[in-house]
Amino acid sequence: MLFRIDPTADEPLFAQLAGQVRAAVIGGDLSPGTRLPSARELAGSLDVNLHTVLHAYQELRDEGLIELRRGRGAVVAERGDQDFGALREALDALATAADDLGLATATTLGLVRARLARTETR
Repeated sequence: MLFRIDPTADEPLFAQLAGQVRAAVIGGDLSPGTRLPSARELAGSLDVNLHTVLHAYQELRDEGLIELRRGRGAVVAERGDQDFGALREALDALATAADDLGLATATTLGLVRARLARTETR
């Protein structure tokens, strides 16, 4: 899998990287047991600080999407095998509705973040 980051984006680099891994797991592009590049290797290929990659990997570990194993590196966790079909359908519907309304990506993301924040406070 090819990871890309945009150093000019408002989103932090670690969040961009973690988001790409999340999307790949949910989209089925990364299956359980798949090894991710070592943090050092990925940092070198993206030309970012090692701690940026480690931060992304730690966030994904805390969410249960990857396991960090000494000597084996980062591996997609069994949780990555969950059926994300309903979530993918909802995301497709959201993207279509936002596009139909002519909403900018930043606006759509802001609405999603606000909605998720309300859910977290319950």
